[in-house]
Amino acid sequence: MKPRVGILGCGWLGFPLGRKLISLGYPVSGTTTTKANLEVLRGEGIKPFYIELFRDGVKGHLIEFLNEIDILVINVPPGRKKEAADFSSKMEQLYEACRITHLEKVLFVSSTSVYGNIQGEVSEKTEVRPASESAKSLVAAEALFSKDPTLECTVVRFGGLIGPDRHPVTYLSGQHNLTNGDDAVNLIHLDDCLSLLSTIITEEWWGKLINAVYPEHPIKREYYTREAHLRGLPVPLYKKEYAGRSGKVISSKTLKSLGFEFKTHIDHPVE
Repeated sequence: MKPRVGILGCGWLGFPLGRKLISLGYPVSGTTTTKANLEVLRGEGIKPFYIELFRDGVKGHLIEFLNEIDILVINVPPGRKKEAADFSSKMEQLYEACRITHLEKVLFVSSTSVYGNIQGEVSEKTEVRPASESAKSLVAAEALFSKDPTLECTVVRFGGLIGPDRHPVTYLSGQHNLTNGDDAVNLIHLDDCLSLLSTIITEEWWGKLINAVYPEHPIKREYYTREAHLRGLPVPLYKKEYAGRSGKVISSKTLKSLGFEFKTHIDHPVE
């Protein structure tokens, strides 16, 4: 029998991941912070749990959820400011619950924001320099799970997520005097996210640190102008800046060594 997978956070990414894993024959449990979504999860074959993590406690049945699974996918964004400050406490509570239930495998969904404002090529060997509170809380959470020798933990640092109803150009559209127009984009489509996360589980790629970004990096000025035209949106306008700047270019060297292939171009047709 295939291992039982639990997805903490069945939202924009976690919900379709649950459906994909079920299609591959995995038993899946999933959590939501909205009780109305419990029936939605159940309707897709995902065993539903209402779980809310707080700074000083948990609502719902966290231990019961963890006892149901063999692999935990942590897909909970840290939020901003106060939420980010609380994120570390939430992750510490989750970590202690994992220890109590003797969970052995964790897939932690993180972000390339942990590299901060580093310029040039960034690989998995690059030292993190988190600048925001949310990025700092992600670094702390990554370490909490990945440095425990009793856990097999893989950390996936996704670039900017794009897909159905989600693309940066929708809020950049029509804006003026934007900066960093000559910086490279570091994006990944939802389809490749789902392919990667499911492949980690099916191929048992444990104990890895993975940057997950599509391997083409057009500059923002050109890319978002093109994307705005495709959608019939007002073009975002960038300030003219000094030549030679490239910003941060995320490389996925771990995935290259593992032979993973990205299949959905970031110039994917409008959905």
